[in-house]
Amino acid sequence: MGFLSRKQVEKLRFKHLGKNVSISGKASFYRPENISIGDNTRIDDFVVISAGDGGVNIGKNVHVAVFTSLIGKGKITIDDYANFSSRVSVYSSNDDYSGRFMTNPTVNEKFTGVDHSDVFIGKHVIIGCGSVILPGAILEEGVAIGALSLVRAGKYKRFGIYAGTPAKYLKRRLRNLLKLEKEFEKFVK
Repeated sequence: MGFLSRKQVEKLRFKHLGKNVSISGKASFYRPENISIGDNTRIDDFVVISAGDGGVNIGKNVHVAVFTSLIGKGKITIDDYANFSSRVSVYSSNDDYSGRFMTNPTVNEKFTGVDHSDVFIGKHVIIGCGSVILPGAILEEGVAIGALSLVRAGKYKRFGIYAGTPAKYLKRRLRNLLKLEKEFEKFVK
């Protein structure tokens, strides 16, 4: 994977750019002035980040794997140590599919019924391959989402493991990683 140099990344003019950020030259960014990226974050090939008015805020030590998309007008917040497997889609905007409104971005907003709701992805969250996160989802610290899951609006409780379409609670996730985080923080200092 070919990562951009620091100078190349700075030319993208992000709202905030942390230290030691790795961004693939094949990733795409729309409205980078509304995108903040924390230290030691890695964004892989074919990732699309399209920031709306609410912006996209990515914490430190976050990994966003290939073919992932973060899209929408609402705010998308990703806390430290979160991990996105490949082909994850996060939406902070969603069309109304009922037929009461027209759909797609080529149609004036007056004729559409798009819902815009913030999305929050907490610290140490892991999202499995092919999962879809919809507007209004709140994934609290340590949540694990199984592959191919549909995460609807609502609160997903700390250190819960969820999977399915729609995602349902399965069991508690171990918290060993919190101790490892402290050891890691000392190690990298």
